[in-house]
Amino acid sequence: MTNQFLWVIFPYICMAVFIVGHIFRYRNDKFGWTAKSSEFFEKKQLMIGSLLFHIGIVPVILGHVAGLGIPKAWTQAMGISDHMYHMGAVYGGGFFGIVTLLGMIILTSRRFTKKNVRQHSSASDMIVNVLLLFIVFIGTYASLVTNAVVPGFDYRDSISVWFRSLLIFRPEAGLMGAVPLTFKLHILAGFLIFAMWPFTRLVHVWSVPLNYVGRSYILYRKNSPSA
Repeated sequence: MTNQFLWVIFPYICMAVFIVGHIFRYRNDKFGWTAKSSEFFEKKQLMIGSLLFHIGIVPVILGHVAGLGIPKAWTQAMGISDHMYHMGAVYGGGFFGIVTLLGMIILTSRRFTKKNVRQHSSASDMIVNVLLLFIVFIGTYASLVTNAVVPGFDYRDSISVWFRSLLIFRPEAGLMGAVPLTFKLHILAGFLIFAMWPFTRLVHVWSVPLNYVGRSYILYRKNSPSA
């Protein structure tokens, strides 16, 4: 029952909350759909931390999508050996994981140590920062350390197959039985952040200002008082 809850029921609950929560919030809280920038209170650490985080997180997400979504047989058919794939996943993923981790450390430290930023942060802001920091840390640790100390483990034979089984609604919880603890913690924390997503500032991810590039310049003219 524990396996069924952790690797079947819990993921489906989190994804249901993710979808329904976004619809509910968009319909009822459009004006609160914002990142609530704290740049006014502190700018230097925000700029450095945010830059590192965003530089690292994009390749990390793409790596997760490829690793979980592309079957092992497909990469082998394309001539990518298991050793080559493993090296790319560990060292490439590890590098961008460290970059993301450094960004999250700076952003989380800023959130808790800068008085003005802390005072204008909600409880959800604090929780999201800590949870994201944990997710990035445990994911990077699993990639660089667990993969090195657990020889023979290939997440594409277990985690990836399990994840795809969830997507087609034929979950195979047994595939997660022999997965190392660090990977399990990374996955569970990842689903938890998805469940929290609609109710936090993370919703700003879906509000990318694509029209900004082609927007006309805003002109400011001095209004001289009439004589």
